[in-house]
Amino acid sequence: MASEDELMMQDATDDGESFDDDFYSGGDVHDDSDDDDVMDYDFIDNDSDDSDTVIAHHRSQSNYSILNEADIHKCQEESITKISTVLSIPRVDAGILLRHYNWSVSKVNDEWFADEGKVRRIVGLLENHVPVPDGEELTCGICFDVFPRKEISGAACGHPFCFTCWQGYISTAITDGPGCLMLRCPDPSCSAAIGLDMIKKLANDDDKKKYNRYFIRSFVEDNRKTKWCPAPGCDYAVDYIVGSGSYDVTCGCSYSFCWNCTEETHRPVDCGTVSKWILKNSAESENMNWILANSKPCPKCKRPIEKNQGCMHITCTPPCKFEFCWLCLGPWTDHGERTGGFYACNRYESAKQDGVFDESEKRREMAKNSLERYTHYYERWATNQSSRQKALSDLQQMQTVHLEKLSDKQCQPESQLKFIIEAWLQIVECRRVLKWTYAYGYYLPEHEHAKRQFFEYLQGEAESGLERLHQCAEKELQGYLDAEGPSKEFNEFRTKLAGLTSVTRNYFENLVRALENGLSDVDGHGAYSRAASSKSLGGGSIKGKGGRGKGTTSRSSSSRNIDDSGHWSCEYCTYANVRSATACQMCQQRR
Repeated sequence: MASEDELMMQDATDDGESFDDDFYSGGDVHDDSDDDDVMDYDFIDNDSDDSDTVIAHHRSQSNYSILNEADIHKCQEESITKISTVLSIPRVDAGILLRHYNWSVSKVNDEWFADEGKVRRIVGLLENHVPVPDGEELTCGICFDVFPRKEISGAACGHPFCFTCWQGYISTAITDGPGCLMLRCPDPSCSAAIGLDMIKKLANDDDKKKYNRYFIRSFVEDNRKTKWCPAPGCDYAVDYIVGSGSYDVTCGCSYSFCWNCTEETHRPVDCGTVSKWILKNSAESENMNWILANSKPCPKCKRPIEKNQGCMHITCTPPCKFEFCWLCLGPWTDHGERTGGFYACNRYESAKQDGVFDESEKRREMAKNSLERYTHYYERWATNQSSRQKALSDLQQMQTVHLEKLSDKQCQPESQLKFIIEAWLQIVECRRVLKWTYAYGYYLPEHEHAKRQFFEYLQGEAESGLERLHQCAEKELQGYLDAEGPSKEFNEFRTKLAGLTSVTRNYFENLVRALENGLSDVDGHGAYSRAASSKSLGGGSIKGKGGRGKGTTSRSSSSRNIDDSGHWSCEYCTYANVRSATACQMCQQRR
């Protein structure tokens, strides 16, 4: 007969094996793709020295691959070889064609076979190369000096220029930037393209290095399927299969970002919402709202003044020094005991009753409400961001220092402490998701009350579950790190942490699935649909104004959930509870 710990450990192990297949793979969003084709969310050990292993791991992702400089060069060479072979043209000309058509092999083929002559004219490829004129001495077309034939060179057009002028022309173009990749003949009347062979032959070593760097970068920056990793100092690029599903990618440097907008990963919030939120955080609009809500303009110089204490007698700062009443904004010389003294203003009260200040007060109240609402969401967004950064730091400490220490103290191999790393990985990912749900909530329309209520319910459940997991991994684990020897309660801690990890993952799967579906589980009558609630919430009870509770179903079916060992499984988180328990010991849901 299995014990409670064994049942829970089996449940947690089963959930752990599907760690990447459920929440981190995108759930049910991409039903039309195979499981192997869905991108996983993986976390990389930042201290791993085996960078090749990291890159190989990500190359296994079906919808994107990570490219280093050698990979990019290899892709370039393969594309050039394809074009050169199919079109029967020199490799140099193939490279010029690909750069012009943004490294799209199919585009080059389509345009070439549609009208070869037109393509040659546009790109600057001559069908027949013209040799430099014969003669022992030739005149340079730039400096007009006479040089021996061996000191003169020309492009495919045959226009003769000396080596010195060529070097100066090429160096100036390279110094100006990536435009050097589309270099043409120096002759004003000629549009013949200058290929890589001329650069290698005539440019100095520094210019060759710069040109090669531009050439490599052009494959990424001109190609719609590839983008550079936006992490500071990272030289990896991401080659993405457009239209293959989720945009979330993880670079070889371990930085995760959205391939579509290159911001940090923000699933389940769409790129448009993220763009608006980031713009709002950096814009001056909230500063103006604060000024409008918390200050009044001086009646004379119009500078905003904040009053945070004291009486109604205000004196503007020099050089204005205008004295006025804070309430009615009239000159203080017209005030005194007859108008209510220093702490009141009869004129203001009278004017207010007549509706004189209605519009300004209304604007100030609207600005104040808008500011308070924005502050509410921004503070929680920023708090989860800082909590995630702290969790990342704690994860690194756990991997590099504490895990070995804990292994020695508890006399257990590090392989059996993997559940701790999985818990921290879950915390990091859930903090990221929770952070962006606040941006989602800010832009959720106020009039959609049922959706907002459903969203806040799911968000609240996910957040409370995450806080329990974070506290367990942070504070309770510290006790075992500080212990002097093995602890008998460590196995119970293992069961609890693994169970909390599984429960928290379930909460966030529900939240992510609901947001990606546009909260479609709310029906048109402003209530949660029964079937959707049962699917999303695991048949648990829903408490709130937006829908009917499922408590009756849970109570009537609880007796059927008791197994042979006398335990009952929570329908909300599947934890195996002892028979006498009236509430789940893991998620606190009533039986």
